[in-house]
Amino acid sequence: MTQEHRPNAAELQVRVLGCSGSIAAGCRTTSFLVDADILVDAGTGVGDLTQEEIAGIDHIFLSHSHLDHVFAVGLLADTGLRLREAQKRPPVQVHALPQTLDALRQHIFNGVIWPDFTRIPSPSQPALAFGELAVGQRMEVAGRYIEVLPAAHTVPAVGFAITAAPHAPAWVYTGDTGPNPALWQRLTTLPVHTLVIETAFSDDEEALARISQHLCPTLLEAELRALGGDVNVLITHIKPGEVDAVMREIATHASARRVRALMAGEVLTITGSN
Repeated sequence: MTQEHRPNAAELQVRVLGCSGSIAAGCRTTSFLVDADILVDAGTGVGDLTQEEIAGIDHIFLSHSHLDHVFAVGLLADTGLRLREAQKRPPVQVHALPQTLDALRQHIFNGVIWPDFTRIPSPSQPALAFGELAVGQRMEVAGRYIEVLPAAHTVPAVGFAITAAPHAPAWVYTGDTGPNPALWQRLTTLPVHTLVIETAFSDDEEALARISQHLCPTLLEAELRALGGDVNVLITHIKPGEVDAVMREIATHASARRVRALMAGEVLTITGSN
């Protein structure tokens, strides 16, 4: 999707396909569709897209290699292949850290778990093409501007800041992360419109949150103290059945910020103002 063909080139539309920490009825794992052609993480929420919508995805940005974030990459390649071939579309570009791409090659696209769609239908015209990312990298993708942000997780991981134009307000997604000073150091210099940040555990599981490098409400509050400006804060990656409990705990911490739980199916509009 080129900039001139986007409905409004001055804004981003972020469709929340999934934002749960695991699966259950009505709970889908992390995936966001930016405009119509950029997928950020590929959790089970991708399954709510039509075949035509899946075929319209040109780029996938992966935060890390855990299953709840990469589940649909292989299925997406298969579903969209025939339509993209008929339209003579290029391979879907999968952007991720080198370690994440290596994990996909070894553990998913290995011919045992799933066919290697980086080599089929043919090595010269595959369904998927892999491209390496690095923390701090900035790139333009069809009129959108994407920066790779640091994350602190049990495997190499990143987050993303995406804007509709250089220096425009950003949609920021932390990815899975525990306490992360490097992130806040960078965000103090960015015009953040909306922050999607995980809180995977309640406070009674703080020890588990620390071990697994996730956040709980107490750790979240400590992180948000470093965030300046008037920012929409949306909580993601809460486990099924725990949303109300986690959000009550978040509300008990003194904060004047607008904080709410992210919801699957909602569409976020990132414009020049909050």
